[in-house]
Amino acid sequence: MRISTTSCLCPFLVCLCFIQRCYGASHHVPAKVPSKNQTKLANGETEVHHRPKRGWIWNQFFVLEEHLGPDAQYVGKLHSNSDKGDGSVRYILSGEGAGTIFIIDEVTGDIHATKSLDRERKTHYVLHAQALDRYTEEALEPKSEFIIKVQDINDNAPKFPDGPFVATVPEMSEVGTSVLQVTASDADDPTYGNSARIVYSILQGQPYFSVDPKTGIIRTALSDMDREAREHYTVVIQAKDMAGQVGGLSGSTTINITLTDVNDNPPMFPQKNYQLYVPESAQVGKPVGKIKANDEDLGINADIKYSIINSEGANTFSISTDRDTREGIISLKKPLNYERKKTYTLHIEGTNTHMDPRFSYLGSFKDTATLKITVGDVDEAPVFSIDHYIMDVYENSPSGTEVGVVTARDPDSRNSPVRYFLDSKEEGVRYFRIDEISGLIRTTQPLDREDMAWHNITVMASEVDNPSLLSHVPVTVQVLDVNDNPPEIATDEEVIVCESSRPGQVIQTVTAVDKDDFANGQRFSFALPSQQPVNPNFTLKDNEDSTASIIGRRRRFNHLTQELYELPIVVWDGGEPSLSGTSTLTLRVCPCQHHGRIRMCQGEAFLSSAGLSTGALIAILLCIVILLAIVVLFVTLRRSKKEPLIISEEDIRENVVTYDDEGGGEEDTEAFDMIALRNPAAAEELKFRRDVRPEARKHCATPRSRRTKAVELDEVDVHEFIKQRLVEADVDTSVPPYDSLQTYAYEGQGSPTGSISPLDTPGTQSEQDYNYLDNWGPEFQKLAELYGEADSDVTT
Repeated sequence: MRISTTSCLCPFLVCLCFIQRCYGASHHVPAKVPSKNQTKLANGETEVHHRPKRGWIWNQFFVLEEHLGPDAQYVGKLHSNSDKGDGSVRYILSGEGAGTIFIIDEVTGDIHATKSLDRERKTHYVLHAQALDRYTEEALEPKSEFIIKVQDINDNAPKFPDGPFVATVPEMSEVGTSVLQVTASDADDPTYGNSARIVYSILQGQPYFSVDPKTGIIRTALSDMDREAREHYTVVIQAKDMAGQVGGLSGSTTINITLTDVNDNPPMFPQKNYQLYVPESAQVGKPVGKIKANDEDLGINADIKYSIINSEGANTFSISTDRDTREGIISLKKPLNYERKKTYTLHIEGTNTHMDPRFSYLGSFKDTATLKITVGDVDEAPVFSIDHYIMDVYENSPSGTEVGVVTARDPDSRNSPVRYFLDSKEEGVRYFRIDEISGLIRTTQPLDREDMAWHNITVMASEVDNPSLLSHVPVTVQVLDVNDNPPEIATDEEVIVCESSRPGQVIQTVTAVDKDDFANGQRFSFALPSQQPVNPNFTLKDNEDSTASIIGRRRRFNHLTQELYELPIVVWDGGEPSLSGTSTLTLRVCPCQHHGRIRMCQGEAFLSSAGLSTGALIAILLCIVILLAIVVLFVTLRRSKKEPLIISEEDIRENVVTYDDEGGGEEDTEAFDMIALRNPAAAEELKFRRDVRPEARKHCATPRSRRTKAVELDEVDVHEFIKQRLVEADVDTSVPPYDSLQTYAYEGQGSPTGSISPLDTPGTQSEQDYNYLDNWGPEFQKLAELYGEADSDVTT
C-alpha cells in the first residue's frame, strides 16, 4: 500500500500516477523466459519463488495549522496493494485525534482534518493505520504507525514576558552607554520560515536612547544628559517578526529610565554676606547660629564640609555639619566679652566631601561666604580672679586666724561693687567665715589636722546692683600639722618570751606610731625610763631607724616562777618641739615552738598558768572520770532495782506511786489507803520505812464548778494532816540522815484551778459508767470497787 501526500504534488497528479501504476501492473503479460524469481524444472515446468513485498509505503503527512475553510482539510491518502478498487478493503485509523480531529474514508483511504489545529498547542499527532478485508475482517496489512505534523504559519506576535522594565543610567554618561537589554519571545516555529525571526526598533525615547535591532540592547544616544534638568525618561521598544518585513506581527514594551546622580554640581551659598547677633552670655560649646550652602546633587554627592578659614573667627568659634539638614552649626569656643571685643568676622567655606575626578574640569567644588557676628552686651555675674583657691592654716590656731582672701569683680563696664558670702549648705561653713566686702576668710574655731586635714568650702559673689547674679568659686583649705601628738608603741602583737632565751638575744623588735604627719612623726627614738632602776630582766636597744629591740638579760626564764613581765618604754618623735610618750608592754613567758619567724606558746603553757604540773592535771582528770563513772553506775542500779515503797502493809503514809506496767490488779493500791486521807485521825502511828524517792502520779484536774461542800470540808482535814506529817518528819530522829522526798497531792486552799488530786473525785458527778470494769477480770477488780464506791457516795 502506498501513501500519497499533498506536501509537494497536486492531489490530481498523485492520483494519475497511482492509477497508471495500477493499470500497467494489471495488464502486464509475463514473458516465457524465467524471471529472477522462477526456476525451470526438468519436466519443463517453472517453479515460482514468491518474495514477500512491503505492503506500506510511508511518507510524513503535513497539515497546515489554523485552517479556516468551510470544508475539512485534506491531509493525505492511505492505499494497500491488496486493494483492487472493488471496495473489498476497509481502512481503519486509530491513535491521537482519530475519529475526532482526523477522519478516514474506509473505502478510498483519504484522510481529512475536521478541526483547525494550533501548532503552538501540539506540534504532531501519532496515529495507527490498518487495512482489513471488509467481508472477513481479516487483516490484510499489519497495523502500522505514522505521524501527522502540524505545519506552522505566522499566527503569534512577539511578546515581552518581563515588561514593563525599570532601568537606571548615570547622568552625564557617554554616547553608547548600555542601559538595559530587552528580549522578546515568539511562539511560532523558529526552524520554519521567518515566523519567529524578531527585529527590535524604538518607537519612543529618541533622540535620547537607541536600541540594537538584533540584540535588543538599549544605549544612550545623547551625551551630557543632566539629571538636574530632566531625571525620568520613558522609552517604548517594538519587536516585529518576519524579520521586520511587511505583514509581520509585532509587540512592544515600555522601559522607564531614571538618571542617577553624580557629583557634577558644586555647593553654593545663596548669598555672600550674613549677619548674626550673639549675646556675650552665650555658653561655651553651645550652638549660636546656622548657615547653609545648597547643592543640587543628591546623597553623598551633596555632602558638604564647612570650615572657618580665617584665624580671627577660628580662634573663637567652631563650625560643624548637621548630617540630616546639611547645615553648618556655629558654636562658641571661648567666652565672649562685650567690653573687650564687640564684633567678629568669619569666612566660612563649604566643600564637597566626595569628588568625582571626571568632572574636575567644571572647576573647584566649593564656595565661600562671610559671616559678621555682633556681640551683645549682657549684665554678667562677678568674675573671680582664679577658678579655684587653695589656702592653708596651721592646726590649733586660735579662732579668727586669717586663712586667705578671694577677689571678684564686675566684668561689665559699670563695675558694680561685689559682696561675698559662704554657701550655707556645706558642712565646712561652721569652721570659717568671710568678710562680705574684702573677701577675707577667717577661722571660727581651732582646727585639728588629725580630725580633718582638708576643708572644702564654696564662696559666692554677687553684685550690689543686681544680687540675683551669683558666681561661685571652690576654696580648699589645708590644715597644716603641728607636733601636738606624742608617739606610742604599737601593741597589736603580743610579746612572747621563750623560756630558752639566752642573755643578749633579741626578743622582739618594736615600732612606734604617731598621729602627726610625716614631717613631724616618722622619726622615733626609744629608751627605758631613766627614773626607774635598771631592769634585771630586759634591756632596750635603739636601732636608730625608728625601731627598737627588746633584749633579754637573764640566762633563763621559767613561766612557773613568773609568767608575765611589764616593760615601760619611752618614745620621742623628731618634731619641733619634740614630744615623748611612755608605753608599757606586757611580756609573756612560755615554752616556745618555732614556726618560721612566728613564735607561739604551746598549749601546755596556757594550761599550767595556774601553777599545776602536768602530772597533777592528769590526776585531776582521772578523778573526774572515775566520779562520773560511779554516778552513772549508781543511777543505773537505782533505776533497775524496784522495791516496795512501804515496809508494812499497815503503813499508810501519803505516797503517790507511778507504775510503768499495766494491769497490776489489787496490788496497785496496797501502798496507801485513800480512806486515811479523808479521815487523818484514823491513821496508825508512824512506822519505820525505807527512804524512797516517790514519783508523782498524773491526775486529771476536777473542774471547780463541780466540787461539793463535802469535799471542801475534807480539804481542811487534808491540809491539817499534811502539816502534821511535815512537823513529824522534821522532828523525827529515826529517819535516815539524808533528805527524803514526800509528795502530797494537795495544792493548797483557794487555788483557782482546784486540786489535781483524785481524792475528791467521789464528790463529783461522773458521766461515765464504769460497770464494764467488772468484766475485765481479777486484775481490775480493785479498780471496779473504787469506782463503784465513788458512784454510791455521789448518789448518797
